Amino acid sequence: MKPGATAAPRSVRRVLVASTIGTAIEWYDFYLYATASALVFGPLFFPGSSAAGGVLASFATYAAGFVARPLGGLVFGHFGDRVGRKSMMVWTLLVMGIATFGVGLLPTYDTAGVLAPVLLVTLRVAQGIGIGGEWGSAVLLSTEHGPPRRRGFLSSWPAMGFALALFGSNLTFVLISGLPEEDFLTWGWRLPFLASVVLVGIGIWVRLGIEETPEFVRGRAAAPTARVPVITVLRRWPRRVLIGVLASLGTGSVIAMFTVFLVAHAAKAGLEVRSTVLTGLMIAALGECVTLPVFGALSDRFGRRPVMIFGYVVAVAAMVPAGAWLSSGDPTLAVLVFVPALTIAHGAIYGGLAAFLVDLFPTMVRFSAIAVTYQVGVTISSFLPLVAVAITADDSSLLPVVALFAAVQTAAAVAVACAPDSRADAELLADPAGERRPVGRAVHGEVGDNR
Repeated sequence: MKPGATAAPRSVRRVLVASTIGTAIEWYDFYLYATASALVFGPLFFPGSSAAGGVLASFATYAAGFVARPLGGLVFGHFGDRVGRKSMMVWTLLVMGIATFGVGLLPTYDTAGVLAPVLLVTLRVAQGIGIGGEWGSAVLLSTEHGPPRRRGFLSSWPAMGFALALFGSNLTFVLISGLPEEDFLTWGWRLPFLASVVLVGIGIWVRLGIEETPEFVRGRAAAPTARVPVITVLRRWPRRVLIGVLASLGTGSVIAMFTVFLVAHAAKAGLEVRSTVLTGLMIAALGECVTLPVFGALSDRFGRRPVMIFGYVVAVAAMVPAGAWLSSGDPTLAVLVFVPALTIAHGAIYGGLAAFLVDLFPTMVRFSAIAVTYQVGVTISSFLPLVAVAITADDSSLLPVVALFAAVQTAAAVAVACAPDSRADAELLADPAGERRPVGRAVHGEVGDNR
């Protein structure tokens, strides 16, 4: 491929399909665990605890997967910057698939005692390592195959994989929730985890057929790779790393609070309410599949900042009535919570986030930069359900939780507002390895070249 060239439209479409399918499978596996942690893992793996204690312990294992995500981002990001994006996509999916299948085979506390939660946490950590590298590889495969001016739209495709996975994981649990309670807790919850092995096999097969990104190939030919890319990033752009972490924290907190904490909070009202909440969640997830590319395209047109800040504001507005409306069991109210929160707010934030982060860093350190930055932010967000349960206890009022959520979203919005305009960024006129060069020698396709 000639320097400065981009991939042919047919090749770009193939990459987008591969990124979306693979990302959907990985997030499906990851959010199977999230849904199970809210509904079944408490009594199965932490039966000696009180009801609140079981939820806390279950959410702690949920958070353990997020703690491992920066490690996955660091490892896969390092090799993604030095070896290439494509091979990392295959490895992340393989790690995730093995771990998810293993969860479906686990003995419960009644069978294995304390070994059961230990194994559960171990496999959750493996899931976290896999998903920690997945996001960066999928985003870069899609954005670096096309022109910089369309990064928002292109990166919205793997983001749609997340929305599809959220829909699929909840649909699976809605279907098996029809089983008698004893069967559901004995073997029914295992079925989604075991069946995922088929999807993983399909995803690996699809990803093996794609090519390395043209932008990475150009960057490797133009300059030597950084020895340790993440150190280069932290040394050169600490302010941008902080901005990316806070922006990602705001994004992750929407998912952590609406799809984990609020689902568990509402499920205490009974099985019928649980089914209603999951149905509302699925409707919103399907809606987000439509809005993600729209908001991605809008971020290309008007900039990432206004689109993402709009999303943070709508998320806070949706949080205010969420606790009471979801616990009511009214299907209409459930939809009126989840559609603004996920279809609109998260669609706007997530639709622009990947391109926002990609625009902050040069090519040959970009995988490490966006993987670690994003994963640190969402890892911090994963502890919000734990904090929310701790500060509410048995109190039915969620006012402290709303205040906490609003504070997080405000911090994210301020960080995004302070970010440089990616469409007119003069600070990163640099070579692909992130070493300073005269302005006239900036490499085509680098940050700031968003024509």
